[in-house]
This record gives sequence, structure tokens and C-alpha cells, in this order.
Amino acid sequence: MIKPTIHCICNGQYLERAFEYNAPPAGETPFDLGGQTYKRAYERCTLCGHWFANHNIDLSGLYKKEYVDATYGGLAGMAERLNKILALPPEKSDNLGRVRRIQTFVRERLNRDCNQLRLLDVGAGIGVFPATMKALGCQVIAIEQDARTARHLQENVEIQALSVDFLVLSPKEIGLFDLITFNKVLEHVEEPVALLQHSRFFLKPNGFCYVELPAVSAATKGAAREEFFIEHYHVFSAASMVLLAQYAGFQILKIEDIREPSSKFTLCGFLQAKDMENCI
Repeated sequence: MIKPTIHCICNGQYLERAFEYNAPPAGETPFDLGGQTYKRAYERCTLCGHWFANHNIDLSGLYKKEYVDATYGGLAGMAERLNKILALPPEKSDNLGRVRRIQTFVRERLNRDCNQLRLLDVGAGIGVFPATMKALGCQVIAIEQDARTARHLQENVEIQALSVDFLVLSPKEIGLFDLITFNKVLEHVEEPVALLQHSRFFLKPNGFCYVELPAVSAATKGAAREEFFIEHYHVFSAASMVLLAQYAGFQILKIEDIREPSSKFTLCGFLQAKDMENCI
């Protein structure tokens, strides 16, 4: 019997079965699950529209080794992928669209330039975004739990990168930031509210978070979409993104539902802590 690994943010009162998988869909990374049976599903809340993973597959060790090896082929593969993505033309780059959204927001809302920002990128991956922000003049610190990924970020992106669980960090260790980013990160954890909530204590007064999440609008294209791959515990609606922010102590300043050049269906938003005194 399959078991939910997380709880619907509407307390499970309005759930119905959406997609079911008895084998990996086309395009999903073939992770070594250690002999576990591949059987999983997504449940959706008919009230807020949130989708969450329902299965009993243990993915706890996925990001310690298997994810980097299976997805990138180790350190060399990470560097190769980084350079390939950085070389994409603007019209094909999800990353440059993200950077433009942040630049526009900072200029219009804060009357500042990005080269004045101190940035914390949580779950930086191979470092495409922090590399671009560093080139604009930002002071960047990245967090990645996998030690090899942190090493890659230090050596190939040349930024400070910490191999640590963000939830155990305190502002005394790394300071405060103008901008904290979660780019396609919160869907990878069972308890995204806790992770986002913890970021509040690292924000400077008038600081903000930028969040990108997979959008449930991808369901219009079927079950074999990247948004619904096994490593995603959550897929968000605009309503559930608002609830996520509220539960974590934030208010949403701006939210967009977009289709990226890569074809990803994405929700992106700018968030500010409700009680900024707690972030000083």
C-alpha cells in the first residue's frame, strides 16, 4: 500500500488521485532505487489545486550521491553542463529570463542595481544562476548539501559554497542578505514551508526572496512531464504558492505563471517577510 510522504497543505480534505506511475516516464533520470519497487502517484487538492507525491519510495539518499552521478555524471559532467547552459542564446535560456525578472524587480521596486546585492542561493545546483549574478557584480554565497556540488561551485563558478543543511545554519555564520533565491528547489523537499520559513532570519530589512516552482498547468500536457518526475514531492498552483508563502511568514509581492524557453511550466514569485523585525 502506498503512503503519502507529505501532507496536503489543505490538510487532505479535498484529495483525488491524479497521475499514477508503475515505471519511470520517458525522460526521467534512471536513479538507482536500491531494488525498491517503482510505484508512485500524485494526489491533487480540488480546493487549492496543489499536487503532492504519494508513494513509499525512500529518496532520502538521493542528493548525497545518486543525483549528481545519475544526472550529471560527476564533477566533469557538471562543469560541462554549466558551460553549455551559460552559452545558450537569450531566447533559449531559462536562466537569463530569471535574471531579467530579478533585475527588473530590483530596479522598479527597490530602485537599485543587482551589483549592490548580497545574494544567498539555496540549492544552487551546477551554478548557472549564481555564475550569472556574480558576473553582474553580486556578492554570492551558495548552499548545496552534496559536497562534490559545493566543490564544483567553488572551483568552476568561483563563489563561496557551503555543503550543509540550510536548516542548521544561523545568520551568525553567514550574515544577512538582500536576496535569497530558491530556484526549482522547494519541490524537492517534503517540508517546503520549513525551508522557506528559515530563510526569513537571513534577510536584511527590505530584503526579499525569489522563488521558482513547477506549475500544475503542466498537467495539460500529460503525465510524462518533467514537472512530475520522481524527485518532485510537490507541484504548485498559484493558490498553493500563496499558501506556502503565508505559512512560512511571507507575503507575495508579485507572482507569475510562465512557460519558459525550455518548455517548463513555472510559477515564479517575489516574497517579503511579513514581520521584518524578526529578520534583523
